[in-house]
Amino acid sequence: MTRRQILDDPEIGNKAEAFEAFDDIPTNPNLQRTIGDVINARYGRRDILRGMLGVTATTALFGTSAMVAPRQASAATADSRYVFDELAWGNDETHHVADGYDANVLLRWGDPITADAPEFDVMNQTAAAQLKQFGYNNDYVGFVPLNDDGSRGLLCVNHEYTNEEVMFPGLGRQDRAQFSGMTPALIDIEMAAHGGSVVEIAKDDAGVWQVVRDGKMNRRITPLDTAMTIDGPAAGHARMKTNDDPDGMNVIGTLNNCAGGLTPWGTWLMAEENFHGYFWSDQLDADGKPVIADDHPEAASYKRYGVPGMWYAWGAQYDRFNIDKEPLAPNKFGWVVEVDPMDPTSTPVKHTALGRFRHEGAETTVSSDGRLVVYMGDDNRFDYQYKYVSGGKVSDDRAANAKLLSDGTLYVARFDEDGTVTWLPLTHGTGPLTAENGFNDQGDVMIDTRIAADLLGATPMDRPEDAQPRGDGTAYIMLTNNTKRTEDEVNAANPRADSSFGHIIEIKEDGGNHAATQGRWSILVKCGDPSVSDVGAQWNPETSENGWFGSPDNCAIDADGRLWVSTDQGSNWAKTGKSDGLYAVETEGEARGTSKLFFRCPVGGEMCGPYFTDDGETLFVAVQHPGTDGTKNIPGFERESTFEDPATRWPDFDPKMPPRPAVVVVTKQGGGKIAV
Repeated sequence: MTRRQILDDPEIGNKAEAFEAFDDIPTNPNLQRTIGDVINARYGRRDILRGMLGVTATTALFGTSAMVAPRQASAATADSRYVFDELAWGNDETHHVADGYDANVLLRWGDPITADAPEFDVMNQTAAAQLKQFGYNNDYVGFVPLNDDGSRGLLCVNHEYTNEEVMFPGLGRQDRAQFSGMTPALIDIEMAAHGGSVVEIAKDDAGVWQVVRDGKMNRRITPLDTAMTIDGPAAGHARMKTNDDPDGMNVIGTLNNCAGGLTPWGTWLMAEENFHGYFWSDQLDADGKPVIADDHPEAASYKRYGVPGMWYAWGAQYDRFNIDKEPLAPNKFGWVVEVDPMDPTSTPVKHTALGRFRHEGAETTVSSDGRLVVYMGDDNRFDYQYKYVSGGKVSDDRAANAKLLSDGTLYVARFDEDGTVTWLPLTHGTGPLTAENGFNDQGDVMIDTRIAADLLGATPMDRPEDAQPRGDGTAYIMLTNNTKRTEDEVNAANPRADSSFGHIIEIKEDGGNHAATQGRWSILVKCGDPSVSDVGAQWNPETSENGWFGSPDNCAIDADGRLWVSTDQGSNWAKTGKSDGLYAVETEGEARGTSKLFFRCPVGGEMCGPYFTDDGETLFVAVQHPGTDGTKNIPGFERESTFEDPATRWPDFDPKMPPRPAVVVVTKQGGGKIAV
């Protein structure tokens, strides 16, 4: 589909759904051997397409329990590492959590987070107010404790994007309306609502988490006004120099911050995902598609990254988002940003050594030999899984640790049919990464990480989302879906054509060392409804009708090493009938591949976060864009949500307030560790 066809499609009801449709358009030309081909070769394509596997492959996926009849519920509960009564699936106006738990809204879009912030006035929004208030569409959530017992700490929250149609009164969808209603004031508010928030929280005398509004470290980070520095191989590179920064060492802001991570020394990593959508051109063809000359010096890079996406009108107001005026400005986005939440005066740093792509997550761990390892996915259909390994070792010296994200090796994954995963170094001079192929130095390799990975023969994946490492050398890769994969493109690590539901890959790094350049991979689960044979789903037989899910997205490992998975079905939730939610997924023993529903979102919302405190007694989750996705499929509503007429008014349920993205804090009634 063209851009104009997407915007005019009556089935696309809001900006978020339009984003999803744009992501359906692959930019990767390297599709000769995708992850689907690999899975096909490893497990047998014919059986995979039928949704069936032989004894050997089934046991490789799920262990011996998959070969026996389902046990009684009581036995399954006894075998589970997750002790809670499973929540029933559904889809309605509010959120739900398993019995025996409280799920309280902690922070909502617009809530004041500084002592001098005004109270939220949705009918009279200003950029100045938004810069002191909690931002929009909260995604990643991290917690940095400030005392020994963890009863006080800093929440670090990403704000991914904005939905004008439910954010501003009387406006409606602006991407479809050529941004006719987007005034300079509204654009500034939108920019101020992006980025991130650092918010101090503490338990009160009753043990309930509360915002510390006068917290000295509370701050907003935005693309409107936050100055940042650039380091690593691309810092000062000729392709990073712009009119407002002729040295190529600085940039204003970060945007489309999706998942992220925390470093072992307590800094916050903000991943820049769909940065391409914020760039603008005045040169358009009859279909509204930007016209880029073939001889433009950035033409190949623009094409591979989808620049300019023109999802927002920022480039009509600010030259730094207009490629006609600043053709190199897109090269300053698509990175991982490090923020020190403990120092509100600190300048965030964009680390170019971690590569430039549509970063989904930046989860860290320490290898067995002491080096920092960061796992990162590139969230586009047919793109790649990456990890970064530092040259130096993590220590107690915080200043020394600050250099670990500047000097290391970025790798991209190749998944082979024999179950081997090989990490290929993205290092200038290695193999095809030479001047003859357009890479004059390491800066070029990092700026055009995707193109370099294409040349190395990495395995195109089904939208790699979050990736979560565990201390024993294991990592879990969320592959959310890929409805554009054909039957000729299925392979061992991406096993289904037209995959609406996604799957999860488990990696076991050699020697239990996350810095290893090889490991073994297997499929933990293939998502979707196991009762529908054409779906080809694969779960442990103990998974109930409440427990299976589609489109895994964010994930977390709790203090006991257990995997928790949140979902993002987008407008496709009607294919399951379930709202997005948080699931506990067994990874060990005979229960491997069993899933249980713990929390579910209000209608139209996406499940983000999740993050557990070190003691395992608090879980933070984030609900993004409530009341927006797939609202035409809600029985009794069946129309597009707007500010005046939303599908839900969660979490306030105030007739004068639209739905608001919010962070929810989950605790066990009576205290204690969650799911224990």
